Amino acid sequence: MHRLFPYITCLLVLCADVAQAQSRAQIEAQFQEWLTQEIWPEARTRGVSRATFEQAFDGVRLNWDLPDLVVPGQAAATPKKQRQAEFGSPGRYFNRGSVDGATSVGRQMARTHAEILRRVEKETGVPGRIILGVWGRESGYGRVAIPHNAFEVLGTKGFMSRRAAFFRGELLAALQIAEAGHADGVRLRSSWAGALGQPQFMPSNFLKFAVDGNGDGKADIWRSEADTIASIARYLQEHGWVEGRDWGFEVQVPASVSCALEGPDQGQRISAWEAMGITRVSGRPFPEHERTDEGFLMMPAGRNGPAFLVTPNFYVLKDYNTSDLYALFVGHVGDRIQFGVGDFSAPWGQVGGLYRSDVAAMQAALVEMGHDVGGVDGLPGFKTRRSIGRWQEATGQVPTCFPEAAMKAQLEK
Repeated sequence: MHRLFPYITCLLVLCADVAQAQSRAQIEAQFQEWLTQEIWPEARTRGVSRATFEQAFDGVRLNWDLPDLVVPGQAAATPKKQRQAEFGSPGRYFNRGSVDGATSVGRQMARTHAEILRRVEKETGVPGRIILGVWGRESGYGRVAIPHNAFEVLGTKGFMSRRAAFFRGELLAALQIAEAGHADGVRLRSSWAGALGQPQFMPSNFLKFAVDGNGDGKADIWRSEADTIASIARYLQEHGWVEGRDWGFEVQVPASVSCALEGPDQGQRISAWEAMGITRVSGRPFPEHERTDEGFLMMPAGRNGPAFLVTPNFYVLKDYNTSDLYALFVGHVGDRIQFGVGDFSAPWGQVGGLYRSDVAAMQAALVEMGHDVGGVDGLPGFKTRRSIGRWQEATGQVPTCFPEAAMKAQLEK
């Protein structure tokens, strides 16, 4: 009888594969019906023609390789490991290749597109170096391939993902973009999340902020550098960029100043931070016009890395991508492009690398103690960092304001 076991095992595996294939075929049929019965009627009310709709979904099938899918009839799984660089060790985000590449190509782009950068800066108040920093981070100045069919991505995620309602709206916006002909007949390409073109706009943001930078009557963020530059600037302007202010300054924070003072809701005049002993690492004074305005302490690795006093413009950059490290990268690369600054003065410590589930467990323990961590999501944002610092202070520890493996056991006692 034992000789039959391998054959029985193979048969069971084959049956499982067949069942999965049948299940996927059924779900695919549901997807096609969803497009026809739900998406088309709403698209039509938004002015999308049947011809545009059919062209958009010609050959489109569900993409089962996309992350964060919730298959109909199955429970959503919680990812154990973080997938994006922002969730790992902060220092990895500023690896040599990324920083140097964005800087060197950015300087070339600054020369090549000097005229449009000057014009857009005059119109919007957004510095050219900041536009270049965003452009470089989002798509390598248009040199990074944008691999996906936007309708496949947005259709899949609108039909079965954790944020299906959000992606459904983005799918409809993408159809409006196609109807208007902005992509000039080219099939819309996107990231795995559905972001479009060189600025990596979600479709709804394209409809709000994409502009014609070269006067040809189209907002072509796929192939036009001028349109890309103008669109990034418009986005930042409309999100509140304060003309004349910097994004921030690297600073030295004495031990007498708690790292738990971090956050955009604990701002004070930069002159007040100065009075507490915070100084620029360059040794230069803060610009006089900045000293009288509000600044915010930002320590993305707690005491394990560089510290910054940032302005409201830093949080405008976070509106583009909700990551402290993203906003910091953009500002830093922009400064390197225009001013030739070097690396941050303080080194990044060897922290991070935790599972999101471990960080989430620490957050849950802090919430039980009454702390506001900004959500139990496994991501060490500023509310989590300062909550850790406050807990450390309350328990007689030296505050470091960043999750570390040894804290998990302490917090769960």
